[in-house]
Amino acid sequence: MFDINHLVQSGGLLLIGLFLFSEVGLFLGFFLPGDTLLITAGVYASLGKLPLLSVIIVGAVAATTGDSTAYIIGRKLGRRVFKNQDSVLFNPKHVNRAESFFDKYGSKAVLIAHYMPFIRTLTPLLGGVAKMPYGRFLIFDSIGDISWAVVITLLGYYLGKKVPNIDHYVLYVVGFVVVISVIPTLVHLGMRWHKKRTNT
Repeated sequence: MFDINHLVQSGGLLLIGLFLFSEVGLFLGFFLPGDTLLITAGVYASLGKLPLLSVIIVGAVAATTGDSTAYIIGRKLGRRVFKNQDSVLFNPKHVNRAESFFDKYGSKAVLIAHYMPFIRTLTPLLGGVAKMPYGRFLIFDSIGDISWAVVITLLGYYLGKKVPNIDHYVLYVVGFVVVISVIPTLVHLGMRWHKKRTNT
């Protein structure tokens, strides 16, 4: 069974960086959002097992690099990524929506998406597909990644300082955060699925 506690303790900053890069750069975020890893790292930083500032820096740099990788993939492959009519995530209809959405809300979308698991994984890819100017993407993506790394890591750090023996309950805390954070995404996907069913 995948043990996020073991990952953080044994792998340290290197594996945290690799994982956060892979969350978006290799689309691993569909299986485990990076929030869980940063919260856990923040908890261990509060216990003196990881350096807090280093966790934040590694998190921000790895996430930004992964986002840029996904953006480049989207820009190079474009519509070829979205060609499955039956796919919820890679439906070609998303391309036209993405282009108009990024034309109007591009910068805001990149900023807000960092706080929404799964959507965060797709946003850089769609930014590339929609051909959002890379300079603008990088600026707002970096701001979003830095703020995300700071907020999520400090949340774990705060919990670690306030809850006695929290290292014994990290998995429960992380599980709760994952459930809360994915609810908006699941509601959105559920509404789209229901709308598609009622229109057919």
